[in-house]
Amino acid sequence: MPQPKKKTSHSKQGHTRHHWKAKTVTLVKCKNCGEMKLAHRVCMSCGFYNGRFILEPKVKVKKGV
Repeated sequence: MPQPKKKTSHSKQGHTRHHWKAKTVTLVKCKNCGEMKLAHRVCMSCGFYNGRFILEPKVKVKKGV
């Protein structure tokens, strides 16, 4: 593979990398239960997606006494 002739300066690296941005997570309200969920995903609190029941919701169990 060809190698660069000269070192890329810090300024040039910054100009290249300024397009690399972290995207914010898109949250939407579930139509069934009203909880916030990831867009285009099954709701983890009620198990519905697009108005249909898909899976049984996970139940959190407390450890301890």
